[in-house]
Amino acid sequence: MTQIQETKDIFNKIMDEMKKRIVGNENVIELMFASLLSGGHILLEGVPGIAKTLMASTLAEVIKVDFKRIQFTSDLMPADITGGNIYDRETSSFNFIEGPVFANVLLADEINRSPPKAQSALLEAMQEKQVSIGRTTYKLPEPFMVIATQNPIESTGVYPLPEAQIDRFLLKIPVYPPTLHGEVQMLLKKKEKMFADIDVITKIEKILKLSAEIEKGVIISNQIIEYIAKLVVATRTVPSVALGASPRGSIALLTLGRSIAAIRGRDYVEPDDIKSIFYPVMNHRLILSPEAEIEQVRISEIIENILADVEVVI
Repeated sequence: MTQIQETKDIFNKIMDEMKKRIVGNENVIELMFASLLSGGHILLEGVPGIAKTLMASTLAEVIKVDFKRIQFTSDLMPADITGGNIYDRETSSFNFIEGPVFANVLLADEINRSPPKAQSALLEAMQEKQVSIGRTTYKLPEPFMVIATQNPIESTGVYPLPEAQIDRFLLKIPVYPPTLHGEVQMLLKKKEKMFADIDVITKIEKILKLSAEIEKGVIISNQIIEYIAKLVVATRTVPSVALGASPRGSIALLTLGRSIAAIRGRDYVEPDDIKSIFYPVMNHRLILSPEAEIEQVRISEIIENILADVEVVI
């Protein structure tokens, strides 16, 4: 069995296990696993009570990695995230005590409830996968992924995420409440058991091996690369967009496109792979002009128009 086929098989098993607890949201689960393979971070946006936290913890459980959670609050301090040096009276020295950021999967719950000072403590960890305390730098474990959540409807007691931090999320995924059928299925699951037992499908070593194989073994043609570049450049020329996607957006499409192709059982990237991930990769990177905000222009419409206008030549 090839590594690409193995990736698809492992993902299908992970999906089956997660569906024991999660109803619907198959596309969210696919994007979460693809982001893990790509070494990226995720921002889940949705109202409370729709299983955002459960999806994150279940993913970590099914791949048997270290999972930690930080509840972001208005009084959260950077040291509460990164850890810090604690004085030991017995040895008359300072010892570094790791914070919850030292995990494979870190859930930053309601990340927009903490002020920028606390949010910025994650910047180095997300970008460099390390933490600097004083003159010492500590490497974070591999793989390392931040899954942050935020409620889009609250405006009291929340802080806007800095643009520099938003751009470091590989994906921003909207999570919606279930349909009527989904609601019924969820209640039937809860009727039997509140939290179904799940099996461990794979472990850290296999995830790292698959990630390396995807980077080396999934082909992305020059035509697809040109298509990605055209899409991203197009975001910078829309009149209603004050600031389009940065080159980090192009890199995100490239790396995530490879992982999506592997999950779907192919060793090459197709245009449809890029189209399917364009919205979650781009929707948090575009900043509307003041006029567009007044006119209530929707970013989703802008992205749809770009996908319709930009052609791919194969």
